[in-house]
Amino acid sequence: MALRLFNTLSRSVETFVPMDPAGKQVGLYCCGPTVYDYGHIGNFRTFVFSDLTRRLLEFLGYQVRHVMNITDVEDKIIRRVHESGSDLQTYTRRYETAFLEDLKALGCLPPHVMPRATEYIPEMVALIGRLIERGMAYQAADGSVYFSIDKYRSAGCQYGQLVTLNFEEMRPGERVQSDEYTKESMADFALWKARTEADGDIFWPSPWGEGRPGWHIECSAMSMKQLGPSFDLHLGGEDLVFPHHEDEIAQSEGSGLQSSGCRFVKYWLHGAHLLVEGKKMSKSLGSFFTLRDLLEKGFKGREIRYLLLKAHYRDTFNFTMEGLEEARNALGRLDECLGKLHERAGDRTGLPEDPLIRGFSEAMEDDLNISRAWACLFEWIKEVNRALARDALTPEQAAGHLATWREMDAVLGLGEPGLQEGPPAEVAALAMERQAARKARDFPRSDALRQAILERGWVVEDTPSGPKLKPSA
Repeated sequence: MALRLFNTLSRSVETFVPMDPAGKQVGLYCCGPTVYDYGHIGNFRTFVFSDLTRRLLEFLGYQVRHVMNITDVEDKIIRRVHESGSDLQTYTRRYETAFLEDLKALGCLPPHVMPRATEYIPEMVALIGRLIERGMAYQAADGSVYFSIDKYRSAGCQYGQLVTLNFEEMRPGERVQSDEYTKESMADFALWKARTEADGDIFWPSPWGEGRPGWHIECSAMSMKQLGPSFDLHLGGEDLVFPHHEDEIAQSEGSGLQSSGCRFVKYWLHGAHLLVEGKKMSKSLGSFFTLRDLLEKGFKGREIRYLLLKAHYRDTFNFTMEGLEEARNALGRLDECLGKLHERAGDRTGLPEDPLIRGFSEAMEDDLNISRAWACLFEWIKEVNRALARDALTPEQAAGHLATWREMDAVLGLGEPGLQEGPPAEVAALAMERQAARKARDFPRSDALRQAILERGWVVEDTPSGPKLKPSA
């Protein structure tokens, strides 16, 4: 079965065919974080979706170049920098570092390239200059440079490739200086913003005077620099479809850098909104969580990842605390099964089961049908547990099951932290004390030590071969 993906450009599911003539190389760009604060879970749904897409492509044998930008200059950042009394780099690097830590906590693979907007100003200036030369952009009286939607359309180009726009109800030609404008409007947007008093010392020189780039031009310049004027996949949240991604197409294709017949991007993938407890995220309503808020509540990164992956990427998803508890229980069942397989397999190695891998792969190749993929995984867990209960698995078969799991987990990215990381020395010592107390038939002491171990996040399971320690969640 060939990989099929829903392309926002065509509003349909299409068979994925890379632009690479050899069919191996894939360029993937995902709009990254705007580093003015800690990332919230709505942001991270998009980044986990992006990671899943990359993992699937690599699982299918493609050689992926994954680029994710860091937006470290735009309107919100400048306001926060001035409010903090810090300088731009000190302020943004703090949140960039936090973002990378959060990405790692969620089990996401690091992108191959993470360009910062402030390091690509020359590329942005060159791209803007080219748009002016081609008549697609103009300089206003205040020194700012705007993209002209009228001129773009007059040149035979389509504005409104990702969304359907009613031009008669809109007023093209009006100018928008801010990075974000109302989704009901269509207006000429800023490519270069002339320096103002509010910018302070955050500005760069250009042929049009001191200033800074607009938000939309940043992604065009960085993506084309790293992946070429045409590439395969551009991912992001559905809130970016218009105006950000539509403007990216206009300014990128307006530059005329693409080869004849080629688009800026072949496939556009967008993840749906995330609700929290049935509501739009809101601090005032108490339904706004950063990833760090959830980690501080005691949840693990892989539990959050599991929940973020539970629904199809194009479905609006309701993120709840009850759902996180369910994720913890589901991963507990998985980890218990894997622990028994490790015990049975010992140091043996095995080969994955082709039928199961094929079913899992076919589900994921169907536009990332995660529901079918989870069904494959948990049916496998059920069958393995039945075989273990009957003592019907040889060590070699257990090793084969573990190899099967690793194949699936190469896509899911959940890992086995309870197995990879043994108990802390303190917990292991308490377990030894408890075992000694049991042998001495000092059961009150044994029970107290079991509780002390539980309070440290571990559970003692008494087995015929001796006590086993496993994480409590």
